Amino acid sequence: MTPLLQVERLGKQYRLPRQRLLGAAHYVQALDEVSFTLQAGRSLGVVGESGSGKSTLARLVTALETPTSGIVRFEGRDLHALPAGELRRARAGFQMVFQDPFGSLDPRQTVARIVGEPMEAQARSSAVERRERAGEMLAAVGLRTADLDKYPHEFSGGQRQRIAIARALVTQPLLIVADEPVSALDVSVQAQVLNLMQDLQERFGLSYLFISHDPAVVDLVCDDVIVLYQGRVVESGPADRLLRDPEHDYTRRLLAAAAGAVPHPTRS
Repeated sequence: MTPLLQVERLGKQYRLPRQRLLGAAHYVQALDEVSFTLQAGRSLGVVGESGSGKSTLARLVTALETPTSGIVRFEGRDLHALPAGELRRARAGFQMVFQDPFGSLDPRQTVARIVGEPMEAQARSSAVERRERAGEMLAAVGLRTADLDKYPHEFSGGQRQRIAIARALVTQPLLIVADEPVSALDVSVQAQVLNLMQDLQERFGLSYLFISHDPAVVDLVCDDVIVLYQGRVVESGPADRLLRDPEHDYTRRLLAAAAGAVPHPTRS
């Protein structure tokens, strides 16, 4: 069976600003030889501290940036080798939920326009169809169709993240890449959003690439985990094993730090 998502030896370098006009160029290696596979209907957690390469990985997987090396295959196709038109059509199959529910929604747009935007980008639907579909997705995330004509500032942080999730669902994707989707929310709201994401996965047959600095959050949502440290995968395996009996010293330190930091959301 062809994996839904296959990442092979993925690498990304960023060029640093020159310290002198004629000085040599320097680079930072944000990702180095990262490989993993995600099957349809499964959830893979990506855990690591700030600067470990998690968000860079998310941008490469969703083809928002181009890798320096390696391959990202979605349903067997190399995303970064696709012509622009084919890549645009392929994007219907994968969407992203960002960390900041305040910054990721355009304050000048109505909820109807925000949620329907990915459909508009596909250029396959009318305004009436986009509004109808947006209303369905708002209902799926626990909001009302009456909210379609409101603006982001009229909602709480948790509600805004529900709107962002509705936007990600509107093209009926197979994969959602969630980059720290609850880290900006209060703990009680985190639990609600995580439970919603689990319900939506079961309802729509979704796969998640779930990125977080918090192993406890990943433990609630994911089947498998990879641990990133300085751009490299240092450990991987089933979540129930890795997060309880880690083998790598870095993973142990990460778990210890998370346990001593703040209360974690729990399943309802």
